[in-house]
Amino acid sequence: MLVEEIMNKDVITMSPEDCIETALKLLNAHRIRHIPIVDQQNCVIGIVSDRDVRDASPSIFDDPEHSDQLNHPIQSIMTTPVTTVHPLDFVEEVAGIFYEQEIACVPVTRNDELIGIITEKDMLHTLIQLTGTNVQSSQIEIKVINKPGILPQVTQVFGKRKVNISSVLIYPYKPDQNYKIIVVRIQTMNPLPTINDLKVEGYEVLWPNLPGMTS
Repeated sequence: MLVEEIMNKDVITMSPEDCIETALKLLNAHRIRHIPIVDQQNCVIGIVSDRDVRDASPSIFDDPEHSDQLNHPIQSIMTTPVTTVHPLDFVEEVAGIFYEQEIACVPVTRNDELIGIITEKDMLHTLIQLTGTNVQSSQIEIKVINKPGILPQVTQVFGKRKVNISSVLIYPYKPDQNYKIIVVRIQTMNPLPTINDLKVEGYEVLWPNLPGMTS
């Protein structure tokens, strides 16, 4: 899945000379958490979060002389430089950027011009779609040997049962790197016949681990 498929194209922006009070109003009015700061060419030169604005806002305990803080330019509190991504980047790679840099938002640029934005909420929604948890389904986890060609062998079992697969994920089996876990979501509320088929073929089903059922 590409960034351009999930990015929000209607981006609220500000210029570096705009005041902090304007940012506060925009954040509240649009219920957003980040605002990219752009120059006259619509190039991203900074970004501010609701936390940045909140920290810069005067407290009721502050001296009256600090009451003009909201009139300061937004460039005085913006974060720069800004990590950006391209619309043709893969969403999975962007998720790695979110994790490694501990950020919650990335502007999307093409030829240095802002064309969209992705937030952690967008990423979470995409994860739900990729895993198939947004549709009625049953999850089956199968422990398999880590070798080429094992995935099509396993999916053949599902094909014989003629069940529709919503998603397939693969992750390492931590106790032994010679094995992997294949997580398959199928569009049925009764996975027992498929589980029995897998066991007849010699596969070890880790989940669901139902009472009375042996792996």
